[in-house]
Amino acid sequence: MNLGTDVLIFGGGCAGLWLLDELRRSGLRVLLLESGAVGGTQTTGSQGILHGGTKYVLQGMFSASAGSVRDMPARWRASLAGTVEPDLSPIRFRSRHCYLWRSDSWQSFLGMVGAQAFLHVKPVPLPDAERPGLLTRCPGQVFRLDEEVIDTTSFAEVLAERNRGLILQIDPARGLEFQVLPTGRVAAVRIVEPHGSRELSIEVNQVVLAAGAGNAQLRSQVGLTENAMQRRPLHMVLVCGDLPLFNGHCIDGAKTRVTITADRDSQGRVVWQIGGQLAEDGVRLEPAEQIAHAQRELAAVLPGWKSAGLEWTTYRIDRAEARTADGSRPNDVQLLHENNVLTIWPTKLVLAPRMAQHAIEHLGVLNHSLGGLSEFHTALSELDWPAPALALPPWELQSTWISGS
Repeated sequence: MNLGTDVLIFGGGCAGLWLLDELRRSGLRVLLLESGAVGGTQTTGSQGILHGGTKYVLQGMFSASAGSVRDMPARWRASLAGTVEPDLSPIRFRSRHCYLWRSDSWQSFLGMVGAQAFLHVKPVPLPDAERPGLLTRCPGQVFRLDEEVIDTTSFAEVLAERNRGLILQIDPARGLEFQVLPTGRVAAVRIVEPHGSRELSIEVNQVVLAAGAGNAQLRSQVGLTENAMQRRPLHMVLVCGDLPLFNGHCIDGAKTRVTITADRDSQGRVVWQIGGQLAEDGVRLEPAEQIAHAQRELAAVLPGWKSAGLEWTTYRIDRAEARTADGSRPNDVQLLHENNVLTIWPTKLVLAPRMAQHAIEHLGVLNHSLGGLSEFHTALSELDWPAPALALPPWELQSTWISGS
């Protein structure tokens, strides 16, 4: 069977899903292909904080990174309230705010000054009586930061449901072939039905690679260089048990020493995801070493906190980004447009709306559909191609947990 599209997207993470929704609402013939699960690895493995840039002004200056995200919480808030499209009001919140506490270093103080001066979401100092229980014994000032924490799985689920029928499962091992013209332009993509025998040839006007770490392999298949991308690894820690639902950052110098977000697992237990500098420093550690490191860090930043009776595990995740000269994190969303192939890296979950806006500007496809929208949807409904499952949060994927001392 043959199918014609205006835009074909690879990758069902935050960038691909948001862009799919924008293009579908614009009346374009758009499809998204996913080789794994909707929500991918990076999106559902992230902590779900809709950053407003506070962590990027910790050196007391307004950085390029802070500038790229400062307007994003308001943009998300409008969608989460259902007042602008995409309507994300069904998404579940983990928390409506985070806490921010700092060491007594001069750099941490400067960071707070920068946040108050430059950002739209400003830290609000809390009186001692309003501190959460975990932070009552912290020696420094405690702040409330009105940055929402969303359930990233429900984010993926909501956007997938809004675009039901436009997200197709693929199995690259069984068949994924790009028809590339001598000019370098992709003319069509051939896929084979997972666990079946049917083939589908998709004629394309524009192709968007939004597959995170998978972009490297896709670019190779299209005949583009793979080294346009870099990976920066993290070694995240999970702990579950008798814990409060707590979300926050501890600032130490110019770094977020520890970032904690909380949710409940399928058994109703509270689970903390622990990232920040701890996850970067732990890349070279084995899981048991990283757990011990996390226990020491939590004891240091949460005075009086005890790890007895809790269960621990870790998971590794790579941040897939456009390559930078020194290997550092890009300051903003990154796009690379070659012939009719656009490769995108959102850098952070919170930048998904900004990523979609920039992608649409590069594609130049709004109000330029090749037509046949009704026939396109009719053909899709008759095709009845398998759809990918929804990705699980990282704590539901762990089989080995270690009891704390």
